[in-house]
Amino acid sequence: MMYQLIVLLPAIGALMAGLFGPWIGHRSSEIVTISLMILSAILSMAAFFQVAILGHVEEEAIVFFRWFDIGTFEAEWAIRVDTLTTIMLVVVTSVSTLVHIYSVGYMSHDPHRSRFFAYLSLFTFAMLMLVTADNFMQLFFGWEGVGLASYLLIGFWYKKPSANAAAIKAFIVNRVGDFGFALGIMAIFLVFQSVSFDEVFRQVPEKADHTILFLGQEFHTLTLISVLLFVGAMGKSAQFLLHTWLPDAMEGPTPVSALIHAATMVTAGVFLVCRCSHIFEYAPDALLMVTFVGAITAFFAATVGLVQNDIKRVIAYSTCSQLGYMFAAAGIGAYDAAMFHLFTHAFFKALLFLCAGSVIHALHDEQDMRNMGGLLKYLPYTGALMIIGTLAITGVGIPHTHIGFAGFVSKDAIIETAYAVHTDIGMFAFWMLLIAAGMTSFYSWRLIFMTFFGKSRAPKEVLDKAHEAPMSMMIPLILLAVGAVFAGMIFYGYFYGDHHAAFWGLAAHGADPSVQESAKLSSIFLLSEHPAVEKAHHLEVDWVFYAPFVMMLIGLAWAYWWYILSPEIPRKLASTGGVLYSFLYNKWYFDEIYDFLFVKPAQWLGRFLWKRGDGWFIDGFGPEGVASAVLQTTKRVVRLQTGYVYHYAFAMLIGIALLISFYYARSMGVL
Repeated sequence: MMYQLIVLLPAIGALMAGLFGPWIGHRSSEIVTISLMILSAILSMAAFFQVAILGHVEEEAIVFFRWFDIGTFEAEWAIRVDTLTTIMLVVVTSVSTLVHIYSVGYMSHDPHRSRFFAYLSLFTFAMLMLVTADNFMQLFFGWEGVGLASYLLIGFWYKKPSANAAAIKAFIVNRVGDFGFALGIMAIFLVFQSVSFDEVFRQVPEKADHTILFLGQEFHTLTLISVLLFVGAMGKSAQFLLHTWLPDAMEGPTPVSALIHAATMVTAGVFLVCRCSHIFEYAPDALLMVTFVGAITAFFAATVGLVQNDIKRVIAYSTCSQLGYMFAAAGIGAYDAAMFHLFTHAFFKALLFLCAGSVIHALHDEQDMRNMGGLLKYLPYTGALMIIGTLAITGVGIPHTHIGFAGFVSKDAIIETAYAVHTDIGMFAFWMLLIAAGMTSFYSWRLIFMTFFGKSRAPKEVLDKAHEAPMSMMIPLILLAVGAVFAGMIFYGYFYGDHHAAFWGLAAHGADPSVQESAKLSSIFLLSEHPAVEKAHHLEVDWVFYAPFVMMLIGLAWAYWWYILSPEIPRKLASTGGVLYSFLYNKWYFDEIYDFLFVKPAQWLGRFLWKRGDGWFIDGFGPEGVASAVLQTTKRVVRLQTGYVYHYAFAMLIGIALLISFYYARSMGVL
């Protein structure tokens, strides 16, 4: 019953606040949703301790009911119980609970708070359905559910045109990825005649050399399926080419940014790849694609984050970059390292977003860092907590040890593993991630220096009213800060260190699939030829352990030089512009390119079909053409029907006269 409650409690809260909010009031809606979320989070932690730490799995799958039963197509509504599930349960429910509590203070003046809390709980329910799915259909349901909820949350302030545009953009871009995901699920059923994880994963080794015809070409089946699944992951996790929706999604309230972009929706793609490691391991070309896209995304997003001025957009691009780290790790076979970084990232990224919300709240909705500065004396607690989050994301710790902030432990593990695999794609990922680490340090400390240090650039009337956030907002920040400091050190041994094989159920870290029979052993899978983490544990190249720390120091020093010692340098660069600055500031011109390639042609086609197709052709030949002519003719003919007998008699006489005249003319040879 514990797992059913974990999933259903947020749904009950969403229904209570959404349907009965106008009657029970805002405060009651907040209390109901938060109470149910707290209970769900506590149960999730108990499940994590029982399954992941102690290794006790009582049931492999908890079935609610049979969902689909159409011929050979069968799917149950069930909860999958394994380490991967319980990790995501803890991440989703804990962050969501803290965001719910934080929102009490942040949304205190909003007249639609009941609806907002209903959307938060609805989003959480959909995400829980995704991560607990026992088959691809249920996973797709949760996948689309978070897409719907994110649309509602991003566009919550629907009277703002920019919020509506951002919500639509996020929804449409995700549909592109979801189309690939849907094709992947169809291909899975076509090949395996099942959508159940257990059945599909059991058959995978048998299909290792199988090929399939797609778009007139023959493809390796598992590679094609993996690529299609990854396209879905690219859209949901805002990877390179399908990333454009993520920064614009900052139009939603800040708690939404923390919930969607720190620990839940954007990590769904990483979760999908790790969940399907049984398939990806037999598709090495697809893994190359995952690694390449992840490494490029980490680098690309970091370059754009260097020059952004909106405090939330800087953090949004850092999210995009950190997700790239996770995919790069999964692509080289370090699924455990990817999930470790997903776990720690949830704490420090949610902390950074919510601290940014505290700053915005104090400055009356100001988000431009150029209008901030010197806020540490006005917001000392928020500043200290945001510095903790920055120490975590930039990777501050003691090199060659496991002592450091959460990001140091998990991110460095990915970088070291990329080098340790000694492959071409691994080395490419290593250098991309290492350079991205330096840029991450620069733009993260740039945010801190521009916001909390130096001379204030905010108007005096705004500073006079600046104040720390209420306790309802500060308590979640403090709890997240604790996770940002200690999560990496506490859980390193389980996720990535000495206990990781038992934690993930990896028999000798890469056993034959037939050995992995229990639910505990099915969390992630590695072939024996892909022992990425084992290689990292035996890495003897010392400089690799120090390289990320050195890059962090370089980024910190550079940011300190430009924004504390010589702030006129970045101002001059920004004012003079330049090709590189404009290229980065305009986000590599992806929006403009997509506008030219897709938006403008779609608008032209729509306008052509409207004006020429619908207006000129259909209306011209239809309602305004033939139909109009028939109507006008009918109106004229109707006038002949007067209802007078002598009119009809006269018409008959005229007709008879014309008929006689015709026959007479024929007989005389005239006609």
